[in-house]
Amino acid sequence: MKLLEFLESCVKLKRFMKDKETFAPRVASYAQAIEEIPDLTAEIYRCIRNNRVDDHASKELTKIRRNITSQVDRLKDKIASIIKSTKYKTYLQDQILSERHGRYVVSVKKEYKGKIKGTVLDTSASGSTIFVEPEEIYYLQEELNFMKVQEESEIEKILSYLTGLVEARETELRLAAETMIVYDVIFAKAKHSRHISANEVLVNEHHIIDLKEARHPLLGENAVPLNLTLGYEHSVLVITGPNTGGKTVTLKTAGLLQLMVQSGFHIPAAPDSSIGIFQKILIDIGDGQSIEHNLSTFSSHIKNVIEILKEANNSSLVLMDELGSGTDPGEGMGLAVMILDQLGQKGCKVIATTHYSEIKEFADQQDGFINGSMDFDLETLKPTYRLIIGKGGESQAFTIALKLGMHPKLIERAHKITYKEEKRYTEHQADYPLRKDWEKQISINNYPKTKKKVPVEKGIPILSRGDNVVVSSTGEHGIIYEGPDALGNYVIQVKGEKRSENHKRLKLYIKAADLYPDDYDFSIIFDSKEDRRTSKILQKKHVEGLVIRKEKSE
Repeated sequence: MKLLEFLESCVKLKRFMKDKETFAPRVASYAQAIEEIPDLTAEIYRCIRNNRVDDHASKELTKIRRNITSQVDRLKDKIASIIKSTKYKTYLQDQILSERHGRYVVSVKKEYKGKIKGTVLDTSASGSTIFVEPEEIYYLQEELNFMKVQEESEIEKILSYLTGLVEARETELRLAAETMIVYDVIFAKAKHSRHISANEVLVNEHHIIDLKEARHPLLGENAVPLNLTLGYEHSVLVITGPNTGGKTVTLKTAGLLQLMVQSGFHIPAAPDSSIGIFQKILIDIGDGQSIEHNLSTFSSHIKNVIEILKEANNSSLVLMDELGSGTDPGEGMGLAVMILDQLGQKGCKVIATTHYSEIKEFADQQDGFINGSMDFDLETLKPTYRLIIGKGGESQAFTIALKLGMHPKLIERAHKITYKEEKRYTEHQADYPLRKDWEKQISINNYPKTKKKVPVEKGIPILSRGDNVVVSSTGEHGIIYEGPDALGNYVIQVKGEKRSENHKRLKLYIKAADLYPDDYDFSIIFDSKEDRRTSKILQKKHVEGLVIRKEKSE
C-alpha cells in the first residue's frame, strides 16, 4: 500500500510539473525522469485492498476463503446447537458463543467441569468459569485451521508475485524515488525562502562576500540589516565594539548565510548581494569549556586556532570570535595579532571580533586588513547593532562614565593610565548635565598624620603601614599594620587576622606608595565596619559605654 501511494504521488507530481514547463523549465524537466508504471499500479490495486490481500487476488484464494466462511458457519451452528441443548443448559455459565486462542468454545461453570467432554482452553479471571472446546466440534475446528494454513500459503504466493513485479521495475522505481526526494528538497527550500523572505543572490568565483541588507534567519524582519563587504581590497575584517553590541551576531549571520548559499538556499538579503564559494569554512565561536576534558576557555580557543591554522588556505573563510580572550591581556593581544597576520599571509578571508584596541592599530597599518565596529548610541547608551566598515570601535567606557556624571578630571587620569597620553575631557563639560556632585568626587579629606618613631634594631628593614609583604615560611601575602618593635617584629594582617611576624620572615612584595594614594584611609582595610562606624560617632560626640576594642596580635 505504501508503494501504491508512492506510485500515485509520482503520477500526480508529473502532471503538476507538466503545467510548469514554461516558467520553470529546469525544475519541470526533473519530472521526465519519473516513469509511470500503470501495469504495476493496477496489479497492486487489484490484489491489495484496505491493507490486506483481497479475496479476488487469485482464483485459489477466492475458493479457500469461500470454504473458510462455510466452515465457520458450520462451527457456529454446531456450537449454537450445544448451547441451546437442554442437556447442557444446567452446566453452562451463559449461552454466548466465545472464542479463545482462535478456537470456538462454550463457557462452563467450574463445578461442572467434567460434564461436557472436550478440551479446556482457558479460565475466567475469577476462576468460576472455564472455557471448553466440545469434542463434537474438534474435527470441524481442525479443518478450519487447515484451511487457514492454505490461505496463508496462497497469500505468500500472491505477495511473492507482486514482489517479482516490483523487482522487475527496480531501476525505474529507484530513479523515481530519487527524483521525488529532489522535488521534496526543492519545495522545502522554496517554502523556507518564503517563510524568511529570502532572495536568490549572485554567486561569484572570486571568494568575495558582499552582503547587503542581510538579516539573521532566526531574527526575522525586526533585525537590524547587515551590510558587509570583504574580498575586494581587504581580506581580513576586524570588528570591535562593546559587549552586547552585536559583534557575535554579525559573525554568525555572515557564516550562516555563507553556508546557506553553498547549500543551495536563498538567503534573507538584497538580491544584488554576492557570495563567493569557499572550499572550507573554519569557525571558532564560543568558549568550548569542558570539565570532562579539562579545557579552559583559552585552551579550547587555542586548540581550535591550531586546527584552523593547519587547514586554512586561500580558498577558506575563517570566522573567529573574541580572538585572544581568556588569558593575560598582553599575551592574548600578541597571539591575536600573530594569528591574524598568519591567516592574512595564507590568503584567507577572515572575519574576527576582539576587544583589544592594539589590534585596531595593527589592522590600520596592515595591507589587506580593515577595521569595523558596532555602532553605539551615546544619547540612549544603547547599541544600534549596525556594522560600520572602515572604522575601529572606540572604547565607550570613558564617554559613558562622563555622561553618567563622573568628573572629567578623574576620566583624564584614567585615560592617561590606559593610553599613556594626555586627553582633555573638561572641554565637554557643557554637554553633560549631571555635574552637581563633581566637586565632591575630587575633594580630599585632609587630616593630620602622625608617625611614631620606634627604636629600631640595626639591620631591620623599614616597612611602612600598608606595604604588601610575603611570609617566607608559608608563602602567604599580608599587609603591614604596625611596627617594627625593638626586636624587629611587625604586626601584619593576613586574611582579615592580625599577627606578629619577625622581619626576617617578611619580604616586601609591593610598596604601599604604589598601591594607595597619600591620603588613603587604612581603617578601611584594618578596622571592621562596626569599629569604623563607632569611630565616626565618637569623633562627633562622647557616648557613654561606646568603646572601640583594638584586636590584639598573636
